[in-house]
Amino acid sequence: MLRIVVGLLVLLADNVMASDWLLSLEGERTQGALLRGQVAPGVAVKLDDRVVRVTGDGFFAVGFGRDAALQQSLVLEKQGETQQVPVTLSKRDYDIQRIEGVPKRTVEPPPEAVLKRIRREVAEIKTARDTDSALLAFLSDFQWPLTGRISGVYGSQRVYNGKPGRPHFGVDVARPTGTVVVAPADAVVRLVQGDNYYSGGTLIMDHGYGVSSTMIHLSEVLVEKGQTVKQGEPVAKVGASGRATGPHLDWRLNWFEVKLDPVTVVPPMN
Repeated sequence: MLRIVVGLLVLLADNVMASDWLLSLEGERTQGALLRGQVAPGVAVKLDDRVVRVTGDGFFAVGFGRDAALQQSLVLEKQGETQQVPVTLSKRDYDIQRIEGVPKRTVEPPPEAVLKRIRREVAEIKTARDTDSALLAFLSDFQWPLTGRISGVYGSQRVYNGKPGRPHFGVDVARPTGTVVVAPADAVVRLVQGDNYYSGGTLIMDHGYGVSSTMIHLSEVLVEKGQTVKQGEPVAKVGASGRATGPHLDWRLNWFEVKLDPVTVVPPMN
């Protein structure tokens, strides 16, 4: 079921200026969030200077990264006229851990031979996430691909010996190796990698219009590249592959290259 009904006029949030061209804009207005909306027929959408793809019925998605500016702007265009719709995001506080006395060898970059492998794997991931398909699953109500103890959150970061590490861009759910992971929404499989240096078993699923899910540290992938999957269908199994310290699912959400918090598209876990 699409979460936004065609032709349904949804009231805009208080922090979005009203526009007769913007019919709806749904989602939590915060850093790391995916917003989904609808414009009137014939209206084009830009996020700042970036052209946003719009469906034939006017639906679209936009995403805002971990450290996105709090003042954003949607620019709507129709027949040479424009309307600007400011969108105010709330600032998030992230879990920052400072760790001193870490051995130098653990924070040094990998050797050049390994870096070549990492660059190749990263390029393949980027290509998969850049897919701009016409799938409409991005409009659906997403579900958790796995339930359990949350062991890692989006945006958290460790500072080793005063040097910041890369932020964590997913949500971690701790479960035993072999626990089945399901598709959070309908999708087409765009990438299957068996043993990445960092992410181990890796799966990327395309939900359409630049929205994708990435599952990493998997012990097994149950689907193949190009396969169509339905929401709730088994797609992988939990593991501790790659640079993982224990078995868990690391679920990541993207709008093209923009790294989002999956928690912004699912209900609270019971």
